[in-house]
Amino acid sequence: MAISIKTPEEIEKMRVAGRLAAEVLEMIAPHVVPGVTTGELDRLCHAHITEKQQAISACLGYHGFPKSVCISVNEVVCHGIPADDRVLKDGDIVNVDVTVIKDEYHGDTSKMFIVGKPTIQGERLCRVTQESLYIALRLVKPGIRLRELGRAIQKYVEAQDFSVVREYCGHGIGKGFHEEPQVLHYDADDSGVVLQAGMTFTVEPMVNAGDYRIRTMKDGWTVKTKDRSLSAQYEHTIVVTENGCEILTLRADDTIPAVLENNA
Repeated sequence: MAISIKTPEEIEKMRVAGRLAAEVLEMIAPHVVPGVTTGELDRLCHAHITEKQQAISACLGYHGFPKSVCISVNEVVCHGIPADDRVLKDGDIVNVDVTVIKDEYHGDTSKMFIVGKPTIQGERLCRVTQESLYIALRLVKPGIRLRELGRAIQKYVEAQDFSVVREYCGHGIGKGFHEEPQVLHYDADDSGVVLQAGMTFTVEPMVNAGDYRIRTMKDGWTVKTKDRSLSAQYEHTIVVTENGCEILTLRADDTIPAVLENNA
């Protein structure tokens, strides 16, 4: 398994790309309201990325994906295709997944939005999913096994009576959109990967309110929960530092520091 260790110059470029990706989520937040279509949200994100940031959407055209961001609503786990006939309503939970390319390097991040008045289950699912991501990020430091992240996420999520999607995972990232290693969000074989300073990857747990099993729609992209339960996801791009990690896609609304030191 060839896992690239990024140079300081590469990490700086990834900081720029990560900041731009986070900025898209900050920009779109006030627009995620009842009555808006996911197609309109996609157009706003596309314009911001291409016109204001002078950057590229990594999603647009990726293996044929037709839009600039993925927008996944309620029972959609991931890869939701924005559409003008998909109108958001009160209580919907919505994941917006953004990947920006700037100066050849990628920044990849996603977060949940709750439309209007939240439901009790929707709010709790989003909160637990975000906290599972934070739990994993607090563990990151050189010398630990990669599988420790997935083990911690699974333990926390299942203790809340939710489930972790198995088929999709985090990934190495840099000049490539998807690089080694695969970052699983449950306890499974990691091929012996030990974290080292300079590794860059995403952590992006997908958590279902019901069963973990999923199904892919006829469009070849949209993934839904098999039992039609709600699903949530949060994602950050990070770099492993000498004693912890740095979150390259930190947003203003995050409740976790940009640099997590782990001296345990």
